[in-house]
Amino acid sequence: MAIKIKEVLSGKDYKDFVNVQFNIYKGNSYWVPPIKKDEIKALKADFNPAFRFCKAKFWVAYKNGKCVGRIGAIINDKYNEKTNTKTGRFSRGEFIDDIEVSKSLLETAEKWLKEQGMTEVQGPLGFTNLDHQGMLVEGFDHLPSAASEYHLPYYKEHLVKLGYEKEIDWVEFRLFLEGMPEKAKRGAQIVKKRSNLTVKSFTKNSELQQYAVQLFEILNEAFKDLHSVVQLDKEMIDYYVKRYLMLINPEFVKLVFDQEDNLIAFIIGLPSLSEGLQKANGSLFPFGWYHLKKALKSPKVIDLMLTGILPEYQAKGVTAVLFYELHEVMEKYGVTEMETTGIFETNEKVIINWKNYEHIQHKRKRCWKKAL
Repeated sequence: MAIKIKEVLSGKDYKDFVNVQFNIYKGNSYWVPPIKKDEIKALKADFNPAFRFCKAKFWVAYKNGKCVGRIGAIINDKYNEKTNTKTGRFSRGEFIDDIEVSKSLLETAEKWLKEQGMTEVQGPLGFTNLDHQGMLVEGFDHLPSAASEYHLPYYKEHLVKLGYEKEIDWVEFRLFLEGMPEKAKRGAQIVKKRSNLTVKSFTKNSELQQYAVQLFEILNEAFKDLHSVVQLDKEMIDYYVKRYLMLINPEFVKLVFDQEDNLIAFIIGLPSLSEGLQKANGSLFPFGWYHLKKALKSPKVIDLMLTGILPEYQAKGVTAVLFYELHEVMEKYGVTEMETTGIFETNEKVIINWKNYEHIQHKRKRCWKKAL
């Protein structure tokens, strides 16, 4: 039967775009479903300020009258200005195990990007580096964090058949933290004393609000040279603060200040919401909120969401301080495992820190590329 590709325009189109992944992963115990309303809002300029510097289109695929796949195409003008390239992005690709479906979707995205003057496509990438990014290529039998991605093994096979090559990979780790290693504890104490650093802790989200913009400013500086990253302006910062601050347990946030009380580093751990999101199954109501609140108050695993250190402090051992402080809270809650989100495989400065702990590198995500 012929495959029909339709641009996402109507309310039904948006619902089909979000719902198709629920059909593809039905019964899969490792997939973590998103909140449907949030997913739809992220695709609309009325809600997502990234559309001020991005152009985007989204499509769904139908076969025998059934929605069988989806894809988006994004042009991030800020990124192209920064890199002096004409690079487009494919985003949010999902498809059944049918090469004609994946081919039709990717060719549709590629055609539109080429019409806009792009000479290369990369992906999966989102509007920013805090959006959906990467395709899982290793670690299909591990539950991802809520901030990571899950795909089925055939996805990468389709991309290779369709002419895509590796651009760069993210790797993910599971750390086992039962008992603070004496070496790590001693190192953190030495760094704090040597650099005259202080650490602030929190019990309420409202206490964090005053530092929210500063956190993202540090993130901008720390990540500015990494692949696919563009600076987040105030509107984007406000967008992410409103979207994610309410999901944070403030006890797992630590801020580091220098002797003049300037914020120089932070770490954000989040009690794993993956199982809670599986139980919510795409909706906060009527019972989704209950499952998420339970996960926040009684964590079993901590997801390492974000870490940022000003460049001038990155070689001064501040990471050791951040991990020591977070580990103390984990011990209070009886949590012994931490899941990292994606780290570029080339980012040895971060990866080397895991060697202080028992760990496994269990997942790998890929950014693909193809000339247009």
